[in-house]
Amino acid sequence: MDPQSITIVIADDHPLFRSGVRQSLEREPSFKILAEAGDGEQALRLIREHNPAVAVLDINMPKMTGLAVVKEMKKDKKSPEFVLLTMFDDEEILNEAMDLGVKAYLLKESASIDVVAAVRTILDGKHYISPTLTEKLLTRKKKQTAFDVKHPGLEQLSPTERKVLKLVAESKTSKQIADELFLSQKTVDNYRFKISEKLGLRGAYSLLKFALENKRSI
Repeated sequence: MDPQSITIVIADDHPLFRSGVRQSLEREPSFKILAEAGDGEQALRLIREHNPAVAVLDINMPKMTGLAVVKEMKKDKKSPEFVLLTMFDDEEILNEAMDLGVKAYLLKESASIDVVAAVRTILDGKHYISPTLTEKLLTRKKKQTAFDVKHPGLEQLSPTERKVLKLVAESKTSKQIADELFLSQKTVDNYRFKISEKLGLRGAYSLLKFALENKRSI
């Protein structure tokens, strides 16, 4: 690619943060910012209008998420390379982004430092993940492994039981869970009982207490 033609669109719903990312990118003479967007729908429109080489997108934006924008652009014949920004070190979202062909994934706390290197790396056809994010994911994986060893019953849960447990962790009642999963309340209560048995929990509120205390690990 011609070094003079690295065109970029930036999308984030926080103007100050967006400005900081823009300033970092504009320090590179070969980078040209074509447009900025404050929500996902505007981002999609501007990307299609300007056809940039790279789109730097916040994952959590109003009207349309960064991942939704990526999915829409993948339907088009021509799509830019994407740099996704996030506040959270969520491995599931990272995996989903990578499955969509996203090559760069940055934590927002270090985006102003990492974004230039990320753009250059993905234009070379390689992947870039924030060093900070890599460290956090490794630490999280170690904690998750330790948690799984401590609670072997989690591996015995069926996919539906795991869904019920996650919804319990969101403080949802059996009725709310039943409505969301299209089950009867009695069926959900039975699931809760089976989950408690597999996890070795005793007492009326022990499952709720366990779910709330371990929300990020279940």
